[in-house]
Amino acid sequence: MKIRYLVLALVVLSIASVFIGVSEVTPKDIFSLTEAQQQVLFVSRIPRLFSIIIAGMSMSIVGLIMQQLSRNKFVSPTTAGTLDAARLGILVSMMVFTAASPFQKMLVSFAFALLGTIVFMKILSKIKFKDAIFIPLIGLMFGNIISSISTFFAYQNDLIQNMASWMQGDFSMIMSGNYELMFVSVPILILAYIYANKFTIAGMGEDFSKNLGLNYRQVVNLGLIISALVTASVVLSVGVIPFLGLIIPNIVTIYQGDHLKKSLIHTALLGAVFVLFCDIIGRVIIYPYEIPISLTVGVIGSGIFIYLLLRRKKYGL
Repeated sequence: MKIRYLVLALVVLSIASVFIGVSEVTPKDIFSLTEAQQQVLFVSRIPRLFSIIIAGMSMSIVGLIMQQLSRNKFVSPTTAGTLDAARLGILVSMMVFTAASPFQKMLVSFAFALLGTIVFMKILSKIKFKDAIFIPLIGLMFGNIISSISTFFAYQNDLIQNMASWMQGDFSMIMSGNYELMFVSVPILILAYIYANKFTIAGMGEDFSKNLGLNYRQVVNLGLIISALVTASVVLSVGVIPFLGLIIPNIVTIYQGDHLKKSLIHTALLGAVFVLFCDIIGRVIIYPYEIPISLTVGVIGSGIFIYLLLRRKKYGL
């Protein structure tokens, strides 16, 4: 798939996203916007578009990095406990630091997400039977343990409704002033592109990396930090978007190969296009009501995931 096709799809879906909604704003109105239409565009629609694109790009790239470092095509923030650990971090920040700012909550969430990812990678290093399906199952069990801990403390502190909102990714509440934290992901993704070749080498194993003079542990730690920080910012701003970091890198690998730097831009663009497409479906399928993005991505993503499982031998996943 050519990059220009992905860019074209992104532009077309972005334009459609801006003009889809209960409040009517058409392309003809652009040069003669009323005050109400300006509010709709600049306070709601455009911030929502930016958040969709950033979330789609960042979570897809995080999945690609995690798969490269773990050498397993079915590892992602969803199947490694990273999302669950980030959610636990937000819960702890609400319990301990009641007046914490969104940035402070993100830092606490980042610390928990990083710790959870490191624990998963340690578990991964101890397992001898590293089957492509077996490892994600362990990650899901690990994530469920963390989620159970979160639920217990949420019930204890009457925060179960708050925690439920993080479990359900939703762009409908995105407005100017409450999504800017997601821009933290942008320089992080640029850093990921700069280190892409090193992540590719690190994915070949510790011994191979050291033979080439690469500081394996430093590169792996950087990859985990990038994954945790991006996941924390997205979960805090939007909520959980399942399967995104799992299926998009696998789709790109099928036609682009395993070289991380060559597939990074494809992964980012396809991730943004996929989330935009799912968001538009969620907004029109029961119009004027809206289906949360976690549901549409979950349904479509789970179908693609099953397909990848069934075809893993053919594509060498």
